[in-house]
Amino acid sequence: MGMNLVTELVEVRRSILSMAAIVEQQIDRAITALRSMDIALARLVKAGDDEINNLEIEIENECLRIFALTHPVAGDLRFMMAVLRINSNLERIGDKAKSIAKRIIDLVDCAPVRLPPALIEMAGKTRTMLGDALTALANEDADLGRRVRVSDDPVDALQREVFNWGHREIPAHVEATHAVIDVLSIGRALERVADLSAAIAEDVIFLVEGSIVRHQPPE
Repeated sequence: MGMNLVTELVEVRRSILSMAAIVEQQIDRAITALRSMDIALARLVKAGDDEINNLEIEIENECLRIFALTHPVAGDLRFMMAVLRINSNLERIGDKAKSIAKRIIDLVDCAPVRLPPALIEMAGKTRTMLGDALTALANEDADLGRRVRVSDDPVDALQREVFNWGHREIPAHVEATHAVIDVLSIGRALERVADLSAAIAEDVIFLVEGSIVRHQPPE
């Protein structure tokens, strides 16, 4: 069977960008649900995870089919390798959106706790990082990819603040222990989303320039 590589690559690109849009919406909704403690929205995020998992499998199968039938080289090969990695990182980000949603739903049944400002700030920064990483992907913009990598450190610093808040909060309000643990889990999930966004940015740099920047400090 003949396969037109150009047509197939256009199709894969369209698929990965539509998956990116769905994952971005999931994180967006999870963060909105967190800010307003919106349970209905959190449930919507939880329910949306299956679609992402199915898309990941479809994109992976499509990539493997192209590898098997066309043997892409040079820039096309780089594109395919980057898409496979980005695909799996997007699925992981989708998982984290679901984890955040589950914790929000759980928080409603807990003794109330005031969310630490560092968590809300962290959510905003993470959301921006993901948005920028996906814009870098859509525009094949390596410079934006580099900026995303640099923005990971402030998120890590905020996560430490959330962690320290938890350590102070539990002894002071033992009855709120369960809620504090939920908040710490949300913080950890957001930090993972930031890491995965940085990983997507690295793959965009690889896709555009052919250089591997993983395990190198951001410039």
